[in-house]
Amino acid sequence: MIFRSKAPLRIGLAGGGTDVSPYCDLYGGAILNATISLYASATIEPIVVPQVIIEALDRNESVAYELADELPIDGSLDLATGVYNHLVAKYGPVPSGFRITTSVDAPAGSGLGSSSTLVVAIIGAFAEWLNLPLGEYDIAQMAYDIERVELAMAGGKQDQYAATFGGVNFMEFYDGNKVIVNPLRIKPEYLYELENNLLLYFTATSRLSSTIIEAQSKNVTDKNQESIDAMHQLKEQAQMMKEAMLKGNIHDIGHILDYGFRYKKQMAKGISNDAMDAIYEAALQAGATGGKISGAGGGGFMMFYCPGNTRHQVRKTLQTFGGSISPYQFTERGLFTWRAK
Repeated sequence: MIFRSKAPLRIGLAGGGTDVSPYCDLYGGAILNATISLYASATIEPIVVPQVIIEALDRNESVAYELADELPIDGSLDLATGVYNHLVAKYGPVPSGFRITTSVDAPAGSGLGSSSTLVVAIIGAFAEWLNLPLGEYDIAQMAYDIERVELAMAGGKQDQYAATFGGVNFMEFYDGNKVIVNPLRIKPEYLYELENNLLLYFTATSRLSSTIIEAQSKNVTDKNQESIDAMHQLKEQAQMMKEAMLKGNIHDIGHILDYGFRYKKQMAKGISNDAMDAIYEAALQAGATGGKISGAGGGGFMMFYCPGNTRHQVRKTLQTFGGSISPYQFTERGLFTWRAK
């Protein structure tokens, strides 16, 4: 018997960065995001030998350890190791040695929440194997604790919840790790129009998001008022985006994205750069009404809202910068697990 899981990556449409401590602890954060048809996957295969074999297929990396109650966190595929250590400490030893293989449809540093989504997928595979009684909030909070607290990887809270719940969600973040996920009932024709008009563009670069996020957090701690005010505006942007999507004011979304992009760049240095600003301005000249850098910024994916038939000219313009358009669809389902012979 093998045990599988799959969790979707997400695009953040509004409010990005307000889910990062200490801002959300002090002021409360709000984000609107949607999961897309790019995935992180995990498979667990029990084996007879007392070993833990971890293989990341998309990265062509593997590591093997003797079965133990705690495995070393040594820089070799630490996300899987961190999940294993957490679950053994909480629920006791696993019944046998095993091989776990993982893959992600987007590279690390892409801005689509790939690392956190992978943690959710790994937890899902273990939960299927070990019959763990975990609900959606349990899995998302566990993924956050493992990645952000135990492995000390800087970042926010939205990715773990998006991957676990799936769909279009308005999320609220408060002190004490309080998170409220509000699924939005968007009419299908509104989502189809957004999907048609929103281009997802990979810049062919990645970045270390932790550096940007640490700078953002420091700005709040140091009471940098320009940065804090920008985060307040991004939180307001999430409310604006929610209203536009629920009411079907889809063509307002480009302007709302542009509003957020202008403020996001004030949160911390490194969120954008000259190359990304040039891409952004070229997309606007080609007909886009707004866009944003996905995730913390500094590289990875960008997205652009292209009303009418302007997506074709915007696509042609973006391809001159050496990146690529990534096809996608919105998805309704979050983490799902199953077993197979």
